[in-house]
Amino acid sequence: MLGKRGVTFLRHHIHEDLKREYLTVKDPLELWNKLKERYEHLKAIILPNARYNWMHLRLQDFKSVAAYNSEVYKITSQLELCGEKVADAELLEKNLLNFSCI
Repeated sequence: MLGKRGVTFLRHHIHEDLKREYLTVKDPLELWNKLKERYEHLKAIILPNARYNWMHLRLQDFKSVAAYNSEVYKITSQLELCGEKVADAELLEKNLLNFSCI
């Protein structure tokens, strides 16, 4: 019964096109592995872009501190998705450098 619930849960949370594509897959582990295989390469694309964005992030490029803050969290989330944790010290240093340039 757990297997059926697992597939139901996965199918509920994936895009409609993926639901149709993997409609015949009944085993939740098989579905998970197929989805993982399909999207694993995205880390190779996301990570360099996130690193670049982190290195070139400047407060003066945003209209508000809220927009800057939103971008900081977006980039750090992308880095964490790829297995790179941004330490609080790095985050603080980035913010201090940005605010000292104003």
